Amino acid sequence: MNGQTRTPRIAIIGAGPGGLAAAMLLSQTDASVTVFERLDHVGGRSATIQARSPAGTFRFDRGPTFFLYPRVLSEIFAACGKDLNREVELLRVDPQYRLLFEEGGAISATSNMPEMAREIAKFSPSDANELRRFMDDNRAKLKAFEPALASPLNSVLDLLRPGMLKSLPSLRPHQTLDRYLARYFKDERVRLAFSFQSKYLGMSPFRCPSLFSILSFIEYEFGVWHPRGGCGAVMSAMGRVAREAGVDVRLGSPVQEILFEGRRAVGIRSARGTERFDAVVVNADFAQAMTTLVPDTLRRRWSDRRIATRKFSCSTFMMYLGLEGQTPGLDHHTIYLSRDYRHNFAEIENGRAPPVNPSFYVQNACKTDPHLAPGGHSTLYVLVPVSRRIGEGIDWEANKQRFRALTLERLQRMGITDVERRIRFEKIVTPTDWEYDLNVYTGATFNLSHNLGQMLHMRPRNRFEDLDGVYLVGGGTHPGSGLPVIFESARITSKLLMQDLRLTADRYEADLKEAV
Repeated sequence: MNGQTRTPRIAIIGAGPGGLAAAMLLSQTDASVTVFERLDHVGGRSATIQARSPAGTFRFDRGPTFFLYPRVLSEIFAACGKDLNREVELLRVDPQYRLLFEEGGAISATSNMPEMAREIAKFSPSDANELRRFMDDNRAKLKAFEPALASPLNSVLDLLRPGMLKSLPSLRPHQTLDRYLARYFKDERVRLAFSFQSKYLGMSPFRCPSLFSILSFIEYEFGVWHPRGGCGAVMSAMGRVAREAGVDVRLGSPVQEILFEGRRAVGIRSARGTERFDAVVVNADFAQAMTTLVPDTLRRRWSDRRIATRKFSCSTFMMYLGLEGQTPGLDHHTIYLSRDYRHNFAEIENGRAPPVNPSFYVQNACKTDPHLAPGGHSTLYVLVPVSRRIGEGIDWEANKQRFRALTLERLQRMGITDVERRIRFEKIVTPTDWEYDLNVYTGATFNLSHNLGQMLHMRPRNRFEDLDGVYLVGGGTHPGSGLPVIFESARITSKLLMQDLRLTADRYEADLKEAV
């Protein structure tokens, strides 16, 4: 070996937000990092859809459109010697979104607390008086729970660490989000302003654990942001920074198999052949990757049979519409909440048929970022929560056009008229498309549910417990789904890899240690 130390090699499967964040952090160590991405672009579910039409090019976010809590990603960029705000222009959206209630009334949600109190007072003056208490309590709750969100949980014993023990009382494990919010807000519509965020996890507020009241708190405390160019522009910037730091990002390179010697991962097989690696980081959809890339016999806790029995999030029916003209009366973000919100979720959980009277979300991004559409045009992004595939599931090929018509009718009901005549580009994504085109297990867009039995150490662990040399990042591992916590998962996993492979940080060492 001529006295030379071999460079550790790390493979990352998937260039989604978690994989890109891990690649950025690990690029600052003495390891050689290679990212394998099946598609011809980075971003995964957070990528940009670029749609060419006779009118010009329309750009849509494929998945997340809310950018929250930039601090975590800012620290990851700083670890690479970069400034997030120089790489991506972040525009604060205020009002954050408009909530429209089918039964009547609306809330223009804002992080301006006196104004938000006035919005709530339109429904319940007594609830408006509780806003400050909710914010104060959840500020303390987030601070107490931060150690759990930022630390690996390799066993139940990790819950006994001093910082973790302090956070556990804030969990209220057997209390649902809606029930917790009833301590503050008596009007159900007001509670929905602080609980619809459970949809970011693909869950109902009537089942989602009360811990996740911190989601709405984060929005109201730190604001909602729109990256110019969409959330996909953040992914592009992450890919650019990773490449500049020496990461080998291979697009159009699907991984066909993770190679093992015994229970230890030793490499991967792709179209280019087989390559050996010292560690493999899985950023692909957790359940899909395990059931297709790893032999079932090697997995104990997360075998195919056990994965099939786990609880997963809902799916989504998506419409990406390029329109002639604008929709001037429509906010950047609008959430339309059906009259029987609880029944809507029961239909989704049942999974036998598409919802009859669905709630939905609309993004009118050109209100803030007009260059996402050709001149004189605009984009609409429509997301309708629906069931993932359960058993044989819903035949979306047979139901797609009917549900499309229902969705357009719902848009008209909320005041967006004359849509169909103005459509110059249209793309529909059903749960079947999520499953088969985007490799999302049973089309569960938001990954494993965050119920009590699938949180903290009960979630697949960042240092994957079933296999040696395999690490996880993304929504399917701890801490969970949503961009800020996915970035946090990358920090946790990178720290574990630095420890396990005894990696050293040659560049921006102080920032890297702070980040991980």
